[in-house]
Amino acid sequence: MKLGFSDEDEAFRADVRQFFETEYPQDIRAKRADGIALVKQDYLRSEQALAARGWLAVNWPTDFGGTGWTPTQKMIFDDELERAGALNPVPMGVIYVGPVIYTFGTDAQKERWLPDILNGRVVWAQGYSEPDSGSDLASLQCKAELVADPAGDYYLVNGTKIWTSLGHFADWIFCLVRTSHEEKKQAGITFLCTPTDVPGVSVEPIITINGGHSLNAVHFDNVRIPVENRIGEEGKAWTYANYLLGHERTSYAHVGEKRVRLNGLKEIARQTDTGGQTLWDDPAFRAKVVSTEIELDSLEYTLLRIVSELAQGDAPGQAASTLKILATENQQHIDELYLEAAAYWGLVKYPMEGPPSWASNTAIPKFAVMGVESYLANRAQSIYGGTNEIQRNVIAKRVLGL
Repeated sequence: MKLGFSDEDEAFRADVRQFFETEYPQDIRAKRADGIALVKQDYLRSEQALAARGWLAVNWPTDFGGTGWTPTQKMIFDDELERAGALNPVPMGVIYVGPVIYTFGTDAQKERWLPDILNGRVVWAQGYSEPDSGSDLASLQCKAELVADPAGDYYLVNGTKIWTSLGHFADWIFCLVRTSHEEKKQAGITFLCTPTDVPGVSVEPIITINGGHSLNAVHFDNVRIPVENRIGEEGKAWTYANYLLGHERTSYAHVGEKRVRLNGLKEIARQTDTGGQTLWDDPAFRAKVVSTEIELDSLEYTLLRIVSELAQGDAPGQAASTLKILATENQQHIDELYLEAAAYWGLVKYPMEGPPSWASNTAIPKFAVMGVESYLANRAQSIYGGTNEIQRNVIAKRVLGL
């Protein structure tokens, strides 16, 4: 097993690193480093900067504007993006719905939607979860009734989608809706796309425990969605949803970002006085850091195994099934260490809106403000995208055959 990168890969890394240091919007990097909430225009400018280099849709086939990069180059790109503190592309468009459109959509749908996604001109949201469905996505009840109309058939949609990330910024939303009730609840579900500015669509903010606004409830009240906005066949959306989730699962690792945070924590611990010694002098704290770093190394090697399989043209094997669990638990362990380092500053309520707390009160360590916010926000990581408990059930059944 060769543990290293080729000269070509290292040259590619240098090119990517220079881009983020010189061409990428530096004010966005600064806002993220300072814990300042981003606005819609920040997301669009970030994606348009990547699109200008042809680097937004890294996983798309070249026929649709993808990069043609090897799996190793894609991993290097993700690593450098996160080490630079740049903004990851909004996944709902380029990672989730884009591949569904170019795989299952009509030529007209591809021409209509893919260019705007590819060039970072729109924000998409995902309408999957519902208030009464929990982790059982197949139990969704948002209803879509097909209506015949001489001017063009349409679906009349009623219901609510919840936990909709960036729904308040979205120009479009793709939804799973129930068009019929079948004996098998996975059947009778249809994949529809709609702009968010049409009559009957309303977005209700959900303010999370960290004080931030990234989640929303999206209500559909007699919303008319033309039949031509349906992806694939009516009642077959479960197939498309599983295809989408396959793209979602492998986007969780974020090894580069975790490595930056963990290295930053070590430096913070070396500078934090706990009364005659530094936090790093505490062997119990160091042991926790080392244990978490070993977890991160394991996560990275799991990712490398997946990259190796992809590079050989194989589908991701059993390692891909564990990636989401490993990534979320490691993220939460890093957050817990930051909270421990913050000590009593971790008890302070830090608002997300407006200037960060540390900017107006220099007594508050900057890392504590951002560490507390991250700890609170990332508690949800083991829930969204399929709870870790559900993921373990999937692994037991599909991987271990139990």
